[in-house]
Amino acid sequence: MAHRNISKLFGSTSQRLGLYRGFASETGPQPLNTDFLNKTPETRVTTLPNGIRVATEQSFGETASIGVWVDSGSVYENEKNNGVAHFLEHMIFKGTEKRPSPHYIETEIENMGGNLNAFTSREHSAYYMKVLKENIPNAVDILSDILQNSKFEQSNIDKERHVILSEMQYVQSKEEEVIFDQLHAAAFQGSALGRTILGPVENINKISRNDIKDFISQNYTGQRLVIAAAGAVNHDKLVSAVKEKFGSIAAGEPSLRSAITSDFVGSELRVRDDSLPLVHFAVAVRGLQWNHPDYFVMELIQTMIGNWNRNLAGGKNLISNLAEVVATEGLAESYSTFFTCYQDTGLFGNYGVAAPERVDDLICEMLKEWQRIANSASETEVERNKQKLLANTLMQYDGTSRICEKIGLQMLTLGRRLSAHEIYLRITEITAADVRRVASQILTDVSPAVTAVGPTVNFPDYNFVRGWTYWNRL
Repeated sequence: MAHRNISKLFGSTSQRLGLYRGFASETGPQPLNTDFLNKTPETRVTTLPNGIRVATEQSFGETASIGVWVDSGSVYENEKNNGVAHFLEHMIFKGTEKRPSPHYIETEIENMGGNLNAFTSREHSAYYMKVLKENIPNAVDILSDILQNSKFEQSNIDKERHVILSEMQYVQSKEEEVIFDQLHAAAFQGSALGRTILGPVENINKISRNDIKDFISQNYTGQRLVIAAAGAVNHDKLVSAVKEKFGSIAAGEPSLRSAITSDFVGSELRVRDDSLPLVHFAVAVRGLQWNHPDYFVMELIQTMIGNWNRNLAGGKNLISNLAEVVATEGLAESYSTFFTCYQDTGLFGNYGVAAPERVDDLICEMLKEWQRIANSASETEVERNKQKLLANTLMQYDGTSRICEKIGLQMLTLGRRLSAHEIYLRITEITAADVRRVASQILTDVSPAVTAVGPTVNFPDYNFVRGWTYWNRL
């Protein structure tokens, strides 16, 4: 029977673990040295006449990261052209009049010791480079050329279809990728967020040059572009270079993202495949949008629930209560806690990989931990996890690539750059009462979205999962 071990989980396990969890909290966390917060580089932002924002943070060194962040992703597609944003990402490197082939572009970048990459997400796209500081003008020229002058030759489009279809096969062979695509499809039914980034096979086979060019003209406009740079970069010189190379881009209209609604739907989507040895699953609830005042409280809750896999050196001696239970009871191969934000909504939950006979116990313990945090999170554990969150967050201010990425993302999602000092203050001001309040609002008495792939014969019924979001059922 699927739920034979539930009473044991609600019994002595957590109490027994709590006895020796207390030893770690006697010394308490050590205060963070905050001297460096006043030494972080200033973020300078200039808005060009066509709406393009140029944002930089200058620091010492010989290299710089620079990129174009676009307020455009698969959420701006429709059923007919779903997949075109990702298709565009592939085609953007296939050649321009000035640089007629992919080999030409790659050789030029390698000859100056740089690298070029790109990604497409549901809300954003980005094209970014890391180069020596003397090659920043070259980087601006390359980025402007591929974004404005790509030829999109039909022969290259036809070749790239096979590449994208192969990529789709690879993605579909990865259970984690499948689970999160299914999770979006279940949680955001009938909305743009529910569609995949790659798009369906039939769309990939028919996307045309006109589809790609129309998508660019509608979405790659000045008011939706951010040029971000970090490292050995001079702001004024970069602004001049961007004016010269990107100045002809039309301002266009502001993003239409606010008109695209994405209602969360509590639901279940499971695929039984007994040929797989393990069950992969996700349980999620509606999270928070990028600019929500409780964003960092939710990040702290994510830190408290934590992540675990069998390869962790910490074994059973972990800061996360759930990780300690999972490790001690052998409930999983791994689990993780995710917090995904969008402009108007979000997803918060757990992803897990477990043996078929333990998956019910694992989900039960996950949701039990949600309710424990909502009802009885203590000041001691909150303070301990705040130190971990501070360390992980402030580490993102190391390295020009990560800084550049954060500048671009925050300018698109928040309209400004969060300083290290502001982040420090917002995290340190969180109290246990804040954690309990937000966890109660988000994680209790909710209808989650649930997805699972694998031998799901023992996977708990949706009504059980829904019921475990009640504290009074424990």
